[in-house]
Amino acid sequence: MKQHFPLKDNQQEKRLYRGRIFFAIGLVCCCLLLLMSRYAYLQIVHYDEFSTASDKNRIRLQPLAPARGYIYDRNGILLADNYPVFTATMSRADVEDIDGTIARLTPILSLTQEDIDRFKSRIKTARKTERVSIKLNLTETDIAKFSELKYNFPGVKIETQMTRYYPHGDLFAHVIGYVGRINEKELKSLNKDTYAGTNLIGKIGVEKTYEDLLHGTPGYESVEADAHSNVLRHLGRKEPIRGNDLYLSLDYGLQMVAAEQLKDKRGAVVAIDPRTGEILALVSSPSFNPNLFVTGISHVDYSALRDNLDQPLYNRALQGVYPPGSTIKPMEGLGGIHYGTVDWGTTIYDPGYFHLPGDSHKFRDWKKTGHGSVNLHKSIVESCDTYFYVLSYQLGIDRMNEWMRQFGFGQKTGVDLPSESEGLYPNPEWKMRTRKSKWLKGETISVSIGQGAFTATPLQLAMATSIMANHGAHVVPHVLRASHGAKPHTVHNAPDGKINFNGTEQDWINMRDAMVDVVQSGTGRGIRTPLYQIAGKTGTAQVKSIAQGKKYNESILSERQLDHGLFVGFAPADNPEIAIAVVWENGRHGGSAAQIARPIFDYWIVNRKKNPIRPANHQISGGLMTAGIKPGELPSGALLEANPHATVNQPQQKPGTSASAPAATTAPANIEVTE
Repeated sequence: MKQHFPLKDNQQEKRLYRGRIFFAIGLVCCCLLLLMSRYAYLQIVHYDEFSTASDKNRIRLQPLAPARGYIYDRNGILLADNYPVFTATMSRADVEDIDGTIARLTPILSLTQEDIDRFKSRIKTARKTERVSIKLNLTETDIAKFSELKYNFPGVKIETQMTRYYPHGDLFAHVIGYVGRINEKELKSLNKDTYAGTNLIGKIGVEKTYEDLLHGTPGYESVEADAHSNVLRHLGRKEPIRGNDLYLSLDYGLQMVAAEQLKDKRGAVVAIDPRTGEILALVSSPSFNPNLFVTGISHVDYSALRDNLDQPLYNRALQGVYPPGSTIKPMEGLGGIHYGTVDWGTTIYDPGYFHLPGDSHKFRDWKKTGHGSVNLHKSIVESCDTYFYVLSYQLGIDRMNEWMRQFGFGQKTGVDLPSESEGLYPNPEWKMRTRKSKWLKGETISVSIGQGAFTATPLQLAMATSIMANHGAHVVPHVLRASHGAKPHTVHNAPDGKINFNGTEQDWINMRDAMVDVVQSGTGRGIRTPLYQIAGKTGTAQVKSIAQGKKYNESILSERQLDHGLFVGFAPADNPEIAIAVVWENGRHGGSAAQIARPIFDYWIVNRKKNPIRPANHQISGGLMTAGIKPGELPSGALLEANPHATVNQPQQKPGTSASAPAATTAPANIEVTE
């Protein structure tokens, strides 16, 4: 019998199919197991290592610090410049062991404890990718040492950053001030976005007052960087906006003349345009070099300034308070007219002293024998103390206070400079509040001649003199004349009201004529000139008090116990262009202070247009930043003598050049000291 075999073995095919399925499933499972093992290896076993590497190989947003605005005088002479310095930097994203890195860098870069503390304070609040300065202004030796060992410091870089330079040194130090490194206290109040990548900030003077204008707006750049902080590619960029350029009302030539007159003296000069309130010159002597403070002043240099008996860091023009002496008599005389107590015909007899009714104490006139018959005009010309003793007794301290405060005494002037003193015009309320005792009538007599508790700053005296020159129109002193840049700013250059005066315009003219006669034939006659008329008033302020019945004897006094000399005045008398206040500490008398004022008047009225004083190498372009070179390294052809009437062109920032130009940063109260 013939055997038949089936054409298809279904059971066999099923077994084969199942085997293949199981093999495929097993293969997939093995692959999945392998993949999961790899994932576990990467995500669990080596998580820290690969997470850090991943964090470092990513897109970063790097801040681009803006270039700080330049500062010029009224003629376009550069007063505050920018120049590049080498700086060591690092960020938290690039360096794991920051403390260890700093410890190893200390001997290489000669880091001081101040450098270290400042860096650690700043890096705590900085963004993780923001590069923070370790040390500014590296020397060639610092850079050479670091270059040899650079491979040991991955993430630490030497970069070029912009810092501040003051080409005229101590000449404008008390007005412009300086910048210094941002300290921990400032960090707490600053906007971190605005100051990203910035190490410096204005500390005193114009640099501090107009920090918002000068600083500019930072930009940002998106980059892809590897684990070693090397930029792989640039993804995008927002350019920073440089700070505004400021044009001050100061005149370089006038400032030079005033500083020369105060050379080797202690004192201050303030000159104001009475028509606008613009400060034309502001000098405090002695002065200091602001460049010492920009990157941190050494302990040796700071100690020398701090311990100097002449106090060069003290801004006498704004902060110094002095008894104004007889310089306030013209204002006080007009107060007598305002209240109807005296007029130009009111006459008294001066025997050389005055005493209150029922009191034997004699208030002496500076002239022992007295001035005889004295009216208001003569009292100003010859500075008769007795006339004002009588006037103050009739007025009383409350009316005197009310009147004199209209001229700015006993309160801040509102000048656009920081740290201004108020001075003091005393009254009964002040004495009760501060000394817990009643006001005495004899104190009114002392205040009437600018003595006693009455004190004023040189700036206040200059403003009060400007009001006199303006026939009562009030001006606010200011140094900013114009601001050019991205941030709008308006400057008010005009009187802002008039004081309340019950007299007439002729009274102002009569007082001006009396002040002219002070210079022509009175206590200030040593500075009269045929070229123009000066209206002025001298003053002498006692430093060491003299007991009743005793005689002032210079020969037994030390130099620092001699009287202060003061002078206020304006010129030309009939159309004032300049008002001046001079304080010469221990200058002995007001006539000496007047001698200081005369060359200042001469320069402004006679010589300024015909023979203006300019720096020997007056820059006519954008400043050192545009040249990319340090002060002292200027090529001979880079600068040239300026046309006396030329103005400096406003510097233009090239696109992208401010990427390495951080803004700037110190004051006697906020000084950063380094070794």
